[in-house]
Amino acid sequence: MEINIQLKALADKIILLKDKIETEESTKHAFVLPFINILGYDTFNPTEVVPEFTADLGLKKGEKVDYAIFQDGAPILIIECKSWKEKLTIHNSQLFRYFHVTKTRFALLTNGITYQFFTDLDEKNKMDEKPFLEFDITSLKDNAIGEITKFHKSNFDVNKIVNNASLLKYTTEIKKQIDNELQSPSNEFVKLFANKVYTGRLTEKVVDEFKELVQKGFNQFISEKINDRLNAAINKESQKQKEESEEVIIPEDNKIVTSEEELEGYRIVVAILRRKLPVSRIVYRDTQSYFGVLLDDNNRKPICRLHLNGGKKYIGLFNDNKSEVRQPIQTIDDIYSFEKELLETIESYEMV
Repeated sequence: MEINIQLKALADKIILLKDKIETEESTKHAFVLPFINILGYDTFNPTEVVPEFTADLGLKKGEKVDYAIFQDGAPILIIECKSWKEKLTIHNSQLFRYFHVTKTRFALLTNGITYQFFTDLDEKNKMDEKPFLEFDITSLKDNAIGEITKFHKSNFDVNKIVNNASLLKYTTEIKKQIDNELQSPSNEFVKLFANKVYTGRLTEKVVDEFKELVQKGFNQFISEKINDRLNAAINKESQKQKEESEEVIIPEDNKIVTSEEELEGYRIVVAILRRKLPVSRIVYRDTQSYFGVLLDDNNRKPICRLHLNGGKKYIGLFNDNKSEVRQPIQTIDDIYSFEKELLETIESYEMV
């Protein structure tokens, strides 16, 4: 849940800011470095994250890969970055050249939106041409979040990731082949099903006719399964709401409505403080006049207040006397600019 919130906050930031990002360098700072931070590595610590990493490559000197993440004095992941506007291509990548001369088993190629993780499943110490894990951070699925979590500093285990990489790689390739067959069935795929239902000889003409039938049959089958699951979920939810309406009386005077924007602001605060605190210690309480974020669910330990429902937006910070000082913001992403103040606030409580 913790990394899920942080990834969602970063994805929202990328969608909002990407059109303002013009260069590869800007992509690194705005998109890639925050992702590395989410993995639990301190981008300001040169013993953990090494920018412009250089290794000896025989006669080639001075070539660099954008970042290398270190653990116990050895590189565990090398990273090559492109501008978010560029499509990723592994050909001519410096990752190939660096992979075999470092001790790392993993390489990452990214443009800050698409992430491709590689290892050496096909040939030891030689980076595979196809990634074992690929995702778009702006449309993450639950299974991808689970795989990203394995690269977190607190979870990182080379053997576990490598052992699972083979399963991931071939599962991904199989899904691509299934998609290709559903979009444009091959003769072999058509014959597999035609042989089971057609008693005559499978001439070229018959196979061509069955292509449309096989494609239509699969599409109808998938649609029916999706509809069945949707109907089952809707019926279950309707039954649940009916039971709740019969049992729960909602007070008429409850005028507090927590907006999605307030929750997004809370996720940003969590993303900022997560490096210093477990997310379970960061709690929000909504009121009619403000949206409060507290440490340890303690009213005496306010972290900040968000005032987002009026004409103007503010973030309320707390000085040494624990008095609220409002700072105007244009959008909730401006909360990122108060990282120093938020960290200082929680540090003041921790020192007591």
